[in-house]
Amino acid sequence: MDFTGKVALITGGGRGIGRAAALSFARHGADVALAARTASELEAVAAEARALGRRVVALPTDTTRREQVVSFVAATVAELGRIDIVVNAAGIGILKPFNDLTEDDLDRMLAVNVRGVFTVTQVAAAEMAKTGGGIVINIPGILGRAAMMQAAGYCASKFAVTGMTRAMALDLKRSGLRFTLLHFGGVDSPFWDNIAMRVQRDKMLSVEEAAGAILFAAAQTGNGVLNELVLQPESHQM
Repeated sequence: MDFTGKVALITGGGRGIGRAAALSFARHGADVALAARTASELEAVAAEARALGRRVVALPTDTTRREQVVSFVAATVAELGRIDIVVNAAGIGILKPFNDLTEDDLDRMLAVNVRGVFTVTQVAAAEMAKTGGGIVINIPGILGRAAMMQAAGYCASKFAVTGMTRAMALDLKRSGLRFTLLHFGGVDSPFWDNIAMRVQRDKMLSVEEAAGAILFAAAQTGNGVLNELVLQPESHQM
């Protein structure tokens, strides 16, 4: 896969799947624009990408704040010239029994997981349309198509991403925008660091495996579009 001359914009780029995807794109020739809330993590990834010879924009950004997203996208276009690929990897998860879930928990997940994806895609898509379009890769994960105990609020946010993305594809196809939904099973990422639920992280997908699927989706050319992909750990096949 050769992404030379392409620009990949990645939210959640400071850690986990976003970090792995950013460095994978950089290794395969793409310049990268990175957004995350934690400046120190963001700059560490940016330094690694620059060491690979890539141009990098790295800007601390809260994707729930439209003005910050607008600034991030504007900086990307000003410094890198265009946006070809968007990877919405920013997200949060709060897993607890339904009766323990609070309205604040739900609001936080809807804000980051749904409104963040909405805002980043809407702002970036307007710029991408000016240069012929591109691809938007959203990651609702397996809980964007299947339910799990203690995940009512999280499933609500991720099912919303799945439905919203399908509608986006219909609305924006004449602008040259293509959309991919990635339904990953469990990925061993910092997502689980503060989750009380007992899980077997050693049996999960690696962030590198997830990044490989992201690059595969972004590499589709011609009339081909990878609409949806389900990637599960071996222990959870089918």
